[in-house]
Amino acid sequence: MSLHEAMLYEKQKGKKVRCCLCARRCIISDGSTGFCLVRKNEAAILYSLNYAKAVSAAVDPISKKPLSHFNPGALVMSIAAAGCNFRCKFCDNWMVSQDTDVAGRNFPPAEVVKAARNRNCQGISYTYTEPTIYIEYAYDTAKLARQAGLFNTFVTNGYMTPEAVRTIAPYLDAATVDFKGGGDSDFYKNFSAVPKVEPIYEALKELGRHGVHIEITNLVVPKIGDSMDKIKEMATWIKGALGPDTPFHLLRFHPDYKMTTTPATSVEEMERAYMTARNAGLHYVYIGNVPGHPSENTYCPNCNELLINRYSFEITQWNLTKDMRCPVCSHQIPIKGKLHSRGAPFPYALF
Repeated sequence: MSLHEAMLYEKQKGKKVRCCLCARRCIISDGSTGFCLVRKNEAAILYSLNYAKAVSAAVDPISKKPLSHFNPGALVMSIAAAGCNFRCKFCDNWMVSQDTDVAGRNFPPAEVVKAARNRNCQGISYTYTEPTIYIEYAYDTAKLARQAGLFNTFVTNGYMTPEAVRTIAPYLDAATVDFKGGGDSDFYKNFSAVPKVEPIYEALKELGRHGVHIEITNLVVPKIGDSMDKIKEMATWIKGALGPDTPFHLLRFHPDYKMTTTPATSVEEMERAYMTARNAGLHYVYIGNVPGHPSENTYCPNCNELLINRYSFEITQWNLTKDMRCPVCSHQIPIKGKLHSRGAPFPYALF
């Protein structure tokens, strides 16, 4: 496969280039790669080493992303390429996100779209690793997907430049932006090797300005990333900047990678986080990774009627009217798209 020139970079003196894709804005010397390991400078031309090289492809329910207020019940073709601009010590996809060999199977954009349509998917999700750093692959795929009547979603750490958001936003329908540890800057520095968190908030506002549907997650890590003050601060920011109807998913930590001795977050701690976010004024707060918990469900913020009953990734009961209103008080529930019925089992991997 021939090298694919990268998007969003600037040439510098001495055959160096500045990558303008993620908020690190790496200065990359000739013959070197950026922090993400997959963007290489060769004679002052930046190349994407992971273009059309998928490390994973699977059919997933959209609720796995998680997206609870966007085309509920839909199936998505999930794809990922190697590399990441974070170094999370708790990463559950570290085998591919930190891959220095840039492995992957040839899966060009047209084939991704074809595979999605053949498997009755309604959309494509760029996920598992960080889609920002395979934006060329995602961009070309998303354009074709839109032409084929499919929607596009990102599952991202949000550490992208405004230029990157403006590049992908015309073809991006929804984004799940994943925070860790309540957005605490010290947590990001110590456990994800991220110098500052402010660019994530700027990217969120930029996504909102382009009309992208946004849902936010926050990983609650026991002792080191479970500050209720930080969760309150984040929820308050979401309410003010994005609106109180923005879905906020609190995710239970489970041991992985370099943090196998850190225990899973207690359900009691998750419930405290849930109440903290609700009391800060957010209408739709969810607890994730605790299957069967009542806070997986959607309730009417006006009368507290149970509207959508869930078990893990499954919708088990749907009580909304056809125009997405509460059947009791007629309050409008902000769900984008429509309810999709699913016939085939899920999830299943292509590779």
